[in-house]
Amino acid sequence: MEGEFKKPVKAVPAAELKNRRQEEQVKQEKPARLTGNLAADLNFLRSLLHDSSDVVIRRVRLPAERDIDLALIYVDGMADKRVVDLDILQGLLHLARIQGFLDRLSKGNALEVIQTHLLTIGEIKVMAEVEKIIHSLLSGDTFILVEGAAQGLAVNTRGYETRGVQEPTIEAVVRGPREGFSENLRTNTSLLRRRIKDPDLVVEMLTIGDRTHTDIALVYIKDLANVKVVKELKGRIEKLRVDGILESGYIEQMLQDRSMTVFPQMQGTERPDKVAAGILEGRIAVIVDGTPFVLLAPAVWAQFFQSPDDFYERAHIAIFIRFIRLISMASALLLPSAYIALASFHPEMLPTSLALALAAARTGVPFSLLVEVLLMEIAVEVVREASVRLPGPIGPTVGIVGGIILGEASVRAGIVSPLTVIVVAITAIGSFATPSYSSAIALRLLRFPFMFLAATFGLIGIATGLILLTIHVASLESLGVPYLAPYAPYHVESQGDAVVRRTWPYLKERPTFLKPQDVERLPDDVGKEDTGDEQKE
Repeated sequence: MEGEFKKPVKAVPAAELKNRRQEEQVKQEKPARLTGNLAADLNFLRSLLHDSSDVVIRRVRLPAERDIDLALIYVDGMADKRVVDLDILQGLLHLARIQGFLDRLSKGNALEVIQTHLLTIGEIKVMAEVEKIIHSLLSGDTFILVEGAAQGLAVNTRGYETRGVQEPTIEAVVRGPREGFSENLRTNTSLLRRRIKDPDLVVEMLTIGDRTHTDIALVYIKDLANVKVVKELKGRIEKLRVDGILESGYIEQMLQDRSMTVFPQMQGTERPDKVAAGILEGRIAVIVDGTPFVLLAPAVWAQFFQSPDDFYERAHIAIFIRFIRLISMASALLLPSAYIALASFHPEMLPTSLALALAAARTGVPFSLLVEVLLMEIAVEVVREASVRLPGPIGPTVGIVGGIILGEASVRAGIVSPLTVIVVAITAIGSFATPSYSSAIALRLLRFPFMFLAATFGLIGIATGLILLTIHVASLESLGVPYLAPYAPYHVESQGDAVVRRTWPYLKERPTFLKPQDVERLPDDVGKEDTGDEQKE
């Protein structure tokens, strides 16, 4: 009836619409496959790739009793043209003309003869599902289609430009290897293979991302890593539903046990020696294609202030350096708040001369001590961020000059006192001494709540903040491993590589809190000193 009122159609939420699409995909009986009709298959693949300008199709005809038509398809820039020309086309066009091959060629066995006799490339896979073929093409492979064959050959011709192995830019060491991971996944796995020549070293491949189809590798030692942890980590990755993964930071944030925390629950590094050492402890490496930063899991708090060169130096030197780092981390977290609390609430705890000097230095400063410290801390953070974003040769210069000019100008203008500049400078240097960049950022962020607590409640506020922080950190886990292990819960066997590091002959056991399948790192007789009688014998 004309003029009849129609109820408005209710809009379908985006999440529900996405679920419907996924259900429709699941309902499909079989994935699309090749038909054996060369023209139809090429048109179908071309349509799926939307006739993109970088998709190259090369038609070839092989002489036989009846001419055999075939086609090569690859993505320009992803496949190595030299390999395509010399190892594929040359074999098809020249070797196929030899009489021995001509006698073997027919439409029924053309695909098999090409695979076993004409191609000189090591990695060749037979594929029929269109989805796998598209993924192979977009990964840099060349796909060969043959008329009359409902299958094709995916030939490994990956040759896209990548950055070579270079020295790590963030985790510098005084003594140790100068190699760092690159953006190429296979290069990264080879760096680990070269260090761990163990047949039980497993490289397990996964693909994540509905659109990016990012390759992810789980690397661990089969008879060493905890089976439950491997299964848990693999299960979490397989359950991820995301359109794209561009960096390992995506994976880290999606896999962490608790998101409402500033502390990293996976250890990111660009050093192959650090990852190899973690794998030998029973941990699992997560390598994401396209980034040089590799994740290590599980990760506990004690591992974030350790550096690879701790194990390359003598134990006494490593212990001294670790204590220096702990003092630096404590100053980066608590020094500004302690300065505010002592100067504002507890000046009687300071030496008389220092208290008088502090009062004299703050004469004429128009701001409270909290505002004064906040202004300098924010200025330092701005200079630090600017030095990171600027080009390499300019960044450090701007950071040093900017810090000096800001501090000097602020003191002369009477905005801050000289002691405040000293405290903020020591705090900044302390944060630089932390080996882990993600842990250093966490300490820098937590510094500000402690400053407000100190300005409000004095030392009692700092103590309360430390108690709350300890409770929070103690509640964290990394793939089921307590974050404060081996301190809470206390593991006697793992104290040899906590704060105090034993010398190598006495590091006989792997971290027990990781629950590796093989706990012993060294035999019991290693490190035992010979007695005088044995030496005489």
